[in-house]
Amino acid sequence: MTAHVPALMPALPELILASGALLLVLIGALRGESSHGFVHASSVLLLGLALLAIALGDGGTVVTFNGAFINDGFARFMKIAALAAALVSLVVSQGYLQRHKVEVFEYPLLVVLSTTGMLVMISAHDLIALYLGLELSSLSLYVIAAFRRDDLRSTEAGLKYFVLGALSSGMLLYGASLIYGFTGAVEFGAIVKALHGHAPTGVIFGLAFLMAGFAFKISAVPFHMWTPDVYEGAPTPVTTFFASAPKLAAMAMTVRVVMTAFPDVTHEWRQIVVFIALGSMVLGAFAAIGQTNIKRLLAYSSIGHVGYALVGLSAGTDAGVQGVVVYMSIYTVTTLGAFACVLGMRRDGHYVEDINDLAGLGRNNPALAFALAMIMFSLAGIPPLAGFFAKWYVFVAAVEAKFYALAIIGVLSSVVGAFYYLRIVKIVYFDDAKTAFDPLDSSLKAVILVSSLVIFLFWLYPAPLVNAASLAASSLH
Repeated sequence: MTAHVPALMPALPELILASGALLLVLIGALRGESSHGFVHASSVLLLGLALLAIALGDGGTVVTFNGAFINDGFARFMKIAALAAALVSLVVSQGYLQRHKVEVFEYPLLVVLSTTGMLVMISAHDLIALYLGLELSSLSLYVIAAFRRDDLRSTEAGLKYFVLGALSSGMLLYGASLIYGFTGAVEFGAIVKALHGHAPTGVIFGLAFLMAGFAFKISAVPFHMWTPDVYEGAPTPVTTFFASAPKLAAMAMTVRVVMTAFPDVTHEWRQIVVFIALGSMVLGAFAAIGQTNIKRLLAYSSIGHVGYALVGLSAGTDAGVQGVVVYMSIYTVTTLGAFACVLGMRRDGHYVEDINDLAGLGRNNPALAFALAMIMFSLAGIPPLAGFFAKWYVFVAAVEAKFYALAIIGVLSSVVGAFYYLRIVKIVYFDDAKTAFDPLDSSLKAVILVSSLVIFLFWLYPAPLVNAASLAASSLH
């Protein structure tokens, strides 16, 4: 049952992060760069407190801020996942920052502020709150993409992301203004009432622009062009963050908007979703084949995985949303494990990113090689690993909605994509060995271990995640 309450408590996690970030800005400004360690640890603590506030909070659905903010099962699930991803990204970044001597206190603060924006995006119940959350998150991401100011690649990545991000934000805002102009409403429930099951041409155009903005944020075709360059150019801890929490939050925002603001015009938005799902799956499968940089390969991989998740959304059903939630959860865990392995690719104190540098890892570090191989097999969707079940749920939802061609193309794309994942495994175990990597940091070991265990053991006990995803999907009504 939905309750409208004029209260701040539903937004407690956002308030914890925002007020904590403001306090840490003051500490950082007063103490300078010497405050990095304290600010970094405090930022991790803030993310943990926000996660705890959600986990221990009340259930049910609450709408506050005059209908602009909603706290329901879907929001709570996706917020916990986004906070956990941000927290892990921040923890694994410490070693990299120390070795490159870029221990600036602004970095963890920007991660916290970006995560605050993501939580607002996930809980946004009108177009204005959605845009505010999106911009708060994006502005922080633009800066951390380029925070290594003396590095040409990092600066280039930040500039590309900023220019293209500004364009996508403009398109999204134009779409929102068209929807407001033709419906006279910004709150999702009011938009549903104004449409009466029929969308005027202006609303369809507005929806198309809105979906274009969403497609950029989730790096879906044809708005994917920034992804490979930014993933490769940005510092690896930043890429780890980009590939997990923001993508998860943007997908949650997309699902909420189409399912709660436009449930009666499913046919119109479904065509857009099917198009970008097809494009993303096919491009992700074929474009990654020739890549030699592992971060660039994972960028194309992420484009493909967004396409698979959108297959579930195209169904327009609770089962489809459940598939999206399960898929994004498993994808996030797998991606964090993959980038933890990339952060472990360090030889004589220098980070390497070429896929061929993994040669002989199976002999030099059998445990890391096994974990990396398992992560690659999961991304390829090979049973009985978690990645197989992630694809199973979205494809089953598509088949139940009679999108047979979409499911078949998805399966074929997955087969093609398996080639470049298996190539990495082949390099790891069968190519001539190179010099061993430096020992892994304890934080990287922990992330790789947990990720591997989740991937490997999911098939034994999938119920907690699947049931939670089902409850999250049903709460959108």
